[in-house]
Amino acid sequence: MTSPAASVPPQPTLTDGDVVLRPWSQADVDVARLQHDDEIARWFGFTDVVPTAQRQAQAIRDWHAAYADGRRVVSFLVEVRGEVAGTVELRQIADRDRTGHLSWAMFPRYRGQGHGSHAVRLLVDYAFGELDLARVEAYVDPDNRSSLRTASRAGLRKEGLVRGYGETHGVRGPMVLMGRLVDDPEPFSREAFTATLNAGLPTKRAIAQALVRNDDGQVLLCELVYKRFWDLPGGVVDPGESPAHAVLREIREELGVEGRIRSLAVVSWLPPWNGWDDAMLFLYDVEVTADDLARVVLEPREIRGIHWADEATVKERAADYTGRLVERAVRQVDEKAGTAYLENGDDPAW
Repeated sequence: MTSPAASVPPQPTLTDGDVVLRPWSQADVDVARLQHDDEIARWFGFTDVVPTAQRQAQAIRDWHAAYADGRRVVSFLVEVRGEVAGTVELRQIADRDRTGHLSWAMFPRYRGQGHGSHAVRLLVDYAFGELDLARVEAYVDPDNRSSLRTASRAGLRKEGLVRGYGETHGVRGPMVLMGRLVDDPEPFSREAFTATLNAGLPTKRAIAQALVRNDDGQVLLCELVYKRFWDLPGGVVDPGESPAHAVLREIREELGVEGRIRSLAVVSWLPPWNGWDDAMLFLYDVEVTADDLARVVLEPREIRGIHWADEATVKERAADYTGRLVERAVRQVDEKAGTAYLENGDDPAW
């Protein structure tokens, strides 16, 4: 952040041919404030829909002072075809080196036409160029879909949901964190389109488990430290990892042995449950030799013991949906019926 006031150049006027960003003046007080509406008041948490002339004038003076103080805040008025259309602002974050916080508002007549994303892109270019920032970010209410689109079109990527970050009219709620780095691809390039879209798409948990059986047809179940029910070996698939790789990794980590996948017996969608989001479960038929199982080394933080379970023991010791999965997986393998698709361990009602 620039600190000596003497080194601060005059605030520039910026344009991309669609919008103009220029410094505020006291002549803008009424033409700007009288265009405020319920939408602006809602998302910014303003008590009054239309600010008083005195409040707007003071805000302009505050922006000018903050600009003069090392460009802590740079607030631009947005013009479209020579008319006042909105505002964009960048606040340098004092305790985070070379990082700026973005905000913006377009007035009613100029929404939905792409002017907002043009204005934000201009401001981002100014931040990375003139201000030498390395990162810009914005916190957007998840219900404010138009602002989420504006941020995406300006090259900001969805980075997560920050719980309890924003307070609107006395109610705290989550905010979507959108961010862009100085070396991110330019907006509308193929790389930027892919990265931005990928960051905003939903993700789903994946779980990989193993059906391991002995010569008597009993199923290997793990007695877990952290939950009451016994469960199949396996666990959560890591980001960028295949379910097949994950199930073998989990067997290696949990039991200290190597497994060999023979087939994929079941794929089951698991609905949201007890605070968990929904997930996809991949249940593989896995061979582990008797010699290896005789010298297992358990992961003590997760597994208290392992047990061979017949059908009755599975139903008694495992969760209901695990019992359904095991029963169906055994049938698929024994009948050489290929892979079954289930929902919560049952055939889907199609």
